[in-house]
Amino acid sequence: MIQVNRLHVFLTAAALLAVAIPAGSAAAQEEKPVEVFGLQRAVRVGLANSRVMANAEYQLDAANMQVKDAWGSAFPDIFASASYSRSMIKQQFFFPDPSDPGGEPRPITIGSDNNWIASFTISQPLFEYGIVVGVGAANRFRTLKEEEVRGTAQQVVSAIRQAYFDALLSVEQLRLVEESMARVGATLEETRARHRAGLVGSYDVLRLEVEYANVAANLQRARNAVEAGERSLLVEMGLDPKLPIEIEGDLNGMDLENPSANDVYNAELLRLAGPAEEEIQDEGRLLELAYNLRTDLRQLRSSVSLEQSRVAGEKSEFYPRLSFFSNYDIMAQQNDPVKFFGAGGESRTSFANAGLRLEIPIFQGGSRFARVHEAEAMVRQQETLLERAEQEAVNQIRTLRDAVFEARQRAAGQNLAVRSAQRGWEIATAEYREGIGSQLQMTDAEGALRQSQFAYAQAVFDYLSARSLLDLALGTVPEVDEILPQEDS
Repeated sequence: MIQVNRLHVFLTAAALLAVAIPAGSAAAQEEKPVEVFGLQRAVRVGLANSRVMANAEYQLDAANMQVKDAWGSAFPDIFASASYSRSMIKQQFFFPDPSDPGGEPRPITIGSDNNWIASFTISQPLFEYGIVVGVGAANRFRTLKEEEVRGTAQQVVSAIRQAYFDALLSVEQLRLVEESMARVGATLEETRARHRAGLVGSYDVLRLEVEYANVAANLQRARNAVEAGERSLLVEMGLDPKLPIEIEGDLNGMDLENPSANDVYNAELLRLAGPAEEEIQDEGRLLELAYNLRTDLRQLRSSVSLEQSRVAGEKSEFYPRLSFFSNYDIMAQQNDPVKFFGAGGESRTSFANAGLRLEIPIFQGGSRFARVHEAEAMVRQQETLLERAEQEAVNQIRTLRDAVFEARQRAAGQNLAVRSAQRGWEIATAEYREGIGSQLQMTDAEGALRQSQFAYAQAVFDYLSARSLLDLALGTVPEVDEILPQEDS
C-alpha cells in the first residue's frame, strides 16, 4: 500500500509538472497581444510581406527596363559636344623660301593660341534586323518574368496554406491530448473515490494513474509541435517567429459530407484549399487546365520562345545594316586675347554634312555560324525540358487527384469510427459506474476514441493538403485579386 501511494504521488507530480511548466511560459507570452489569423488573412499578409515575391517583382521591373532599352535602339542617337584647347607649343612646318630657291627652308608656325570646336551629330538606323529581333526578345523576356511573378505568388500562397494546415493539425493533436487527459483524469478521481469506498482495488487506481501519466507525458510534445507549427507559419508569412498567434479552423469539426454545415472558419478553409471534388472529376479537363495554366510549363514555353529569339538575333548578324547620319560643326581659332568661339565671327567657320552608311558583313572567321548553332542547341534543350515537364505534370496530377479522393473516403470512414468510438466510450463509462464493466474496458475505449479522433483529423488534413497541392499542380491557385478581396487592417 505504501509503494502504491508513493507511485501515486510521483505520477501525479509528474503530470502536474508537465501541465504547470508550459502554463507558466504561456503566461509570459501573453504579455504581447495575440494575433488571430484565418487562412485568408494569413495569405494576404504573407503575400504582402514575402521577400520572394518582392525579388520576383524587382526582376520584372528590370525586364521592363530592358524592353525600353531595346526600343531605344530604334530611335535616333543625338549627340552634342564642345571643346576648348590652348596651344602651349605651336607646331611648325619648314618650307623653302620662294625668293631664295637654294637657301635654307623657312619655319612656318601653324595654329592659333585658342581653339574652339562644337559638334552636333544625328544617327538614325534605317534598316537593322537585329533591332527588331532585340525588341521581340526583350518582350519575350518580360513575358517570362511576368509568369515567374505569377508562379512565385502561387508558390507563396501554397506554402502558406500548407504551413497553416500543418499548424492546424498540431493544434488538433494538442486539443485531443488535453481532452484525453480530462477524460482520464475524471475517471481517475472517480476511481479513487470508489477505492476509498472499498468498491475497487488498488490496482485499478494504479492502472489509471499510469494511463494519466502516459497521456500527460505527450502534452509537452504536443505543445512544442503547436509552437513549431506556428513559428513555421509566421516565417512563411514574413512575420516575427516570436509573435503569439492563434489560427482559426477545426479539423475535427469539419464536415466534408455537408460542406454548407461548416462554420465560417472551416468554410473558408474549404474554399481556399483548392478545387472542389466536383471540379476534378473530369481528368481530361484537369490535364487541359494544367497545359494552359501550370506555371512551370508556361515558363518553359517562354524560355523556348526566348531561345528562338536568340537564334534569330544571331542570324540577324548576316543581314546588312543601313543608317542615316548627319553632323554640323562650328570651329573657331584666335590668338590672344581669348574670345569665346571667336566672338565677332572673324575667326569662326562652320560646316555640315549628311549621308547614308551601308554595312555588309562578309566574313568573320565562321564565328557567326558557331553562335547560331549554339543558340539552336539551346532551343532543343529547352524543348526537351518542356516535354519532360509535361510528362511529369500528367503523372503528378493523376497522383494528387487520387490522393484527394482517397483522403475523402478515408475521412468518411474515420467519421463513422469516431461516432462508434464515442458511443463505445459512453457505454464503457456507464457500465464501469454501474459496476458491470471493467476499468480496462474503459481505458481501451478512451484510447480508441482518442486515436479515431486524431485519425479523422489526419484524414481531413490529408484531404486539404492534397487539394492544395493539386491546385498548384494545375496552376489554378487563385490570383492575388481573387484571394485578397480587401485590404489588411
